[in-house]
Amino acid sequence: MKIKHISHFKTNSVIESFGLIPDGEEVFVCEVTNKNGMQMKVMGYGAALTSLKVPLKNGALVDVVLGFDTLEAYLQSFNLESAPYLGATVGRFAGRINEGEFKLNGKTVCLNKNNNGNSLHGGTIGLSHKNWKIKKSSEGENPSVTFTCVSADNEEHFPGELSVDLTYMLSDDNELIIEYIASTTEDTIVNLTHHSYFNLDGHQSSVAAQEMRVNSQRILETTKSGIPTGRFLNVANCPFDFTAARTCPSKIDTTFVLNKEKEYAASLYNSDKTLKMSVYTNQPAVHIYVGGNCFNAIKGKENTNYHPTSGICFETQNFPDAPNHEHFPSSVLRKGELYYHKTIYKFQSF
Repeated sequence: MKIKHISHFKTNSVIESFGLIPDGEEVFVCEVTNKNGMQMKVMGYGAALTSLKVPLKNGALVDVVLGFDTLEAYLQSFNLESAPYLGATVGRFAGRINEGEFKLNGKTVCLNKNNNGNSLHGGTIGLSHKNWKIKKSSEGENPSVTFTCVSADNEEHFPGELSVDLTYMLSDDNELIIEYIASTTEDTIVNLTHHSYFNLDGHQSSVAAQEMRVNSQRILETTKSGIPTGRFLNVANCPFDFTAARTCPSKIDTTFVLNKEKEYAASLYNSDKTLKMSVYTNQPAVHIYVGGNCFNAIKGKENTNYHPTSGICFETQNFPDAPNHEHFPSSVLRKGELYYHKTIYKFQSF
């Protein structure tokens, strides 16, 4: 693939072509490295994180996120039995909206339905399917890359034209910092999240022997189809109690209501306790999901077969189906206001 130098950036950045999407648009991937040698690659399609290599004490680098080697594999993955959304930016609304409907300003909005009669992750064509454009990048201290995307008014039947700027930054403290800023031309709803599958033993491993802790005493009760009932369940003395570190479950698809203590959300530890990831966010919840299964239909990076416990997602966000529950945090973004979401994934090697 050809290496391109984009001369209008304030500092020269090396941008690599990752291929063409069906409409002929070129997709670019940007590689960023901090002073410690931590490396990330982010591509325009879905503004997806394709690689995150974290330095260990022994000098090795471990790639801690699932991904594919080719753009074609990312495109094909959305046709799988259950699309994994590997590393993607999810929106306009992360999670499910019951029957794809909600009321806003007294009017019923009917979204496209793409998940058992519900709307999931923004519908049929969400932000995960968009070819985001690189807006700017920086090198040196805390290097970063910013992507931008516009979702047209009435796309998937969401009201308003939504403009989103998304910045991925690697701090010199080995933090992956993700910031979203969005505005709309009409009152609308917004709930964005990041959908990387993390595996601190490397993307070719299983998370079954890793441990996690979640800063939460409550989860959202849901129906069998994953729709919140509006009730909160206490996690004490139940399988969802991760107030102390416990082994990752083999199956979980659950929204945890966060305690707002210094914005700490959760931690993940690799199997031999030599690498830790801590998650911080300004969002009210983290949805945790174990998966990444590609059903032996598509190979992951380095010819890997991803299976049901290949990775774990920490999707920091508002509550699923928030527009349909008055006592949930509001997901309404008014015209003239700004949506701001910040999440930090901090890595420490021991």
